[in-house]
Amino acid sequence: MESVRLFSCPKWGGVKPLTILVFMEIVKTPRDSAVETRHIVMPDHANHYGTLFGGVLMSWIDLIAVMVAQRHCGREAVTASVDKLNFLEPISVGDHVILKASVNFTGRSSMEIGVQVSKENPYTGVVVRATTAYLTFVALDENKKPCPIPRLQPETNLEIRRYENAILRQESNRELLRKIKEKGSS
Repeated sequence: MESVRLFSCPKWGGVKPLTILVFMEIVKTPRDSAVETRHIVMPDHANHYGTLFGGVLMSWIDLIAVMVAQRHCGREAVTASVDKLNFLEPISVGDHVILKASVNFTGRSSMEIGVQVSKENPYTGVVVRATTAYLTFVALDENKKPCPIPRLQPETNLEIRRYENAILRQESNRELLRKIKEKGSS
């Protein structure tokens, strides 16, 4: 929201400042805030099986997701929840890890960030999807309170599908919470 300062006409009683609030909706595409990062799995990232420790990967996922959230809303954003995290393939020491993240859906002050994690064999170049994650972030104002964020405008068929799937996940989460509350009150 921006404010515009105007001045009244002297004919109407002199020059007095007036303030008119102008609401400008900001719209962004998933591409506007998408981030990609890469890591090499080192021995200190590994568990006792010689594969990437899940906690390390979860940290990398949260870091890339917050970068996307901050880019989208242009302010501080915090992790509200990790809604889904699927480990599909183990990632070994020496593998290259590719993380790609973008905004899937926006609400008033929250957004779903999708993260795709792939592993790449450094010798053959073969890339395999290893993990998927969906996280919810909330934008905060200067007082650490939730604040409005730009609306998301998906453009490609893939972005539209991700947007629609995010709505389904949101509805499913709300239904689950409703059922949990019902069971808790009975």
